[in-house]
Amino acid sequence: MNIILVALGGALGAVARYGSIQLATRFFTFPMGTMLVNIIGSLLIGILMARLSSDPAKLLLITGVLGGFTTFSAFSWDVLQLFQRGQLTMAAAYVLGSVIFSLLAVYLGYTLAK
Repeated sequence: MNIILVALGGALGAVARYGSIQLATRFFTFPMGTMLVNIIGSLLIGILMARLSSDPAKLLLITGVLGGFTTFSAFSWDVLQLFQRGQLTMAAAYVLGSVIFSLLAVYLGYTLAK
């Protein structure tokens, strides 16, 4: 049942991401759609983590819907938890490492595939 909840939520989140980005590209040339999806997803994970206590609801809405909508929300939640535990150096290293190594990885992947 857990897999079904995650899969259903993931499909809904992916469709929501696609629609949001398509809508935003009608109004902006900057990749505003992706940025808005990341911001909205981060807002929603904060709300849902504070409010939800049911594991099935978390699987459907957080792992599924928000996982399909944006994984940036999970990244943001991880950073917040590090800040809340007072692990500021670890939070900074996580942010910088994630951004820098992700950019290097996408460049490497693109270069290797060409």
